[in-house]
Amino acid sequence: MQLYLIRHPPPQVAEGICYGTTDLLLRESPQAIARTIKLQLPEGLTVFSSPLTRCRLLAEALHPAPLFDPRLKELHFGDWEMQAWEALDRAQINAWAENPAGYTPPHGESVHELQARVRDFLAEQCAQKTAHAALVTHAGVMKVIVGLAQDLAPAEWMGLKFGFGAVVPIQLTAAMMNGHLFRR
Repeated sequence: MQLYLIRHPPPQVAEGICYGTTDLLLRESPQAIARTIKLQLPEGLTVFSSPLTRCRLLAEALHPAPLFDPRLKELHFGDWEMQAWEALDRAQINAWAENPAGYTPPHGESVHELQARVRDFLAEQCAQKTAHAALVTHAGVMKVIVGLAQDLAPAEWMGLKFGFGAVVPIQLTAAMMNGHLFRR
């Protein structure tokens, strides 16, 4: 399965603020970035998108009928949402640093939970024999997919960086889909 992972454009949020599932508007119109992104995509792709506004607006600029899936949302940071990173409890941040994949922010979601829902989405697309698609989503989801496809350890894939509006092509092979990709 050929996927084109697309990160949303910059949202309207101050620098240094923790945001995940908070529904934010975009800083700029998505049409200009959509024109640039379309040049990087083959014609006729199905477009899946996170339902959050920052992804939805870009997906709608890319395709007349994108498909929205909540499994493509960013990590839910719970009580940390919309708080300045520097204002968060240092003990909680340290606990997250010691176990980044398994730690759950208060009233939030762990990276393992994010990974499970992304795997569920990919397994469903595999079962439906999706050959190629574009996913308009968030950096966290992109990290999970690239990490799974490249068989990276959590410390490696969690450190990946994707710029706003980035398009990352990724190929998921039959071996990945039948093997380690869907193991929990």
